[in-house]
Amino acid sequence: MEKKNYQGLWPVMITPFTAQGDIDYASLEKLITWYEQHGATGLFAACQSSEIFFLSLKERKELVSFVKQHAHVPVIASGHVSENVWDQIEELTEMRRAGADALIMITNRLCLPGQAGESFIPRLKMMMEHLPADVPLGFYECPYPYKRLITLDELKWCADSGRFAFMKDTCCDIDIIRDRVKAIEGSGLSLFNANTTTFLDSLKAGGAGFSGVMMNFHMDLYSWLWQNWQKEPEKAQQVQDFLTVFSEIERQYYPVNAKYHLQSIEGVLESAHTRTKPENGLTETFRDEVRQMHRCARFVYDTVCR
Repeated sequence: MEKKNYQGLWPVMITPFTAQGDIDYASLEKLITWYEQHGATGLFAACQSSEIFFLSLKERKELVSFVKQHAHVPVIASGHVSENVWDQIEELTEMRRAGADALIMITNRLCLPGQAGESFIPRLKMMMEHLPADVPLGFYECPYPYKRLITLDELKWCADSGRFAFMKDTCCDIDIIRDRVKAIEGSGLSLFNANTTTFLDSLKAGGAGFSGVMMNFHMDLYSWLWQNWQKEPEKAQQVQDFLTVFSEIERQYYPVNAKYHLQSIEGVLESAHTRTKPENGLTETFRDEVRQMHRCARFVYDTVCR
């Protein structure tokens, strides 16, 4: 896949599990279809929403392989969770062997807690030297186990290297996003916002699209905004405002609430089971909040987007 094609909507995929805790591949196939039918440009598999820190390497590889085999859009993957750099190289190499079109590096794996920032680029160089030269790279400011934002100097280095195509930005600050977009202008590196509140402003600043957890709830609204923000600016601002309010549910009980939505409302999943949180932590009040948000999202789509 050419770097210039990295734009649009790249949902961070959840991993469906059976009630017994195994990966539910039947539901995963339905989920892939759901993402694509609701406007996905590509799929981000083996990310934090996929619960990669709770999957074995074998499971991560099988997960990416399955997604790649069943998707009709490009598939990118992270999947490196270890602290040891050689283990990370092995993990990313396995993601490539599984079929990932691009390998997305987690920034907090490249500079562990307590390490000086100067270690970031040397560690990155070492990993790049041992990864296939023909595969585009990216990076992801994953907030778990801690968030490590990339600096402007590091970002410029990555852009100038010619190897990087995808950045999942989690700074949640439009001023920083504007500086980052300017820093990578003219390169093959594209910035994808993960924060709903700044989504529309990031597009105006030159961002390439969105790659956030809320597309596990109402992708079609993000798709409408992505396609129409320039043609219908007033409606786009209305949709943006609603999306910001809806995104508060991300702080509620994710990813269980997203799985509940996809199970009980969309009919895609068989179970809301996760390995990160107990399912029974999603109280009836939380469930009602998900249902009410869904009804509001349908109202916005039917009245504003049509």
